[in-house]
Amino acid sequence: MLIRNVLVENPEALPEKEVQAYVAEEMAIWQKTGKTLGRVILCLEGNDVVIQSFEQSPIKRTRRITGYLSTVDKFNDAKQRELADRLPHNQERETVLLV
Repeated sequence: MLIRNVLVENPEALPEKEVQAYVAEEMAIWQKTGKTLGRVILCLEGNDVVIQSFEQSPIKRTRRITGYLSTVDKFNDAKQRELADRLPHNQERETVLLV
């Protein structure tokens, strides 16, 4: 289940409103630390709910386009177009010759 971009694993015995409340509480805790919550696992142990929470991966993909090294969200329109025009090495482009 996905709640506010957080992957949640929970037992079916827990009502959805209760699950949402646990996730909201965990998100508030993580927000105070400046980190992003990525995954929550809820387990029942008797009458107790055990909560495990995990940080969203802080790894960002960096790309190099014609000497410009950055994350895609910082590319200008021309660099984003250049990225969209790229093909994997195993594909060939159709070449058009202008005479």
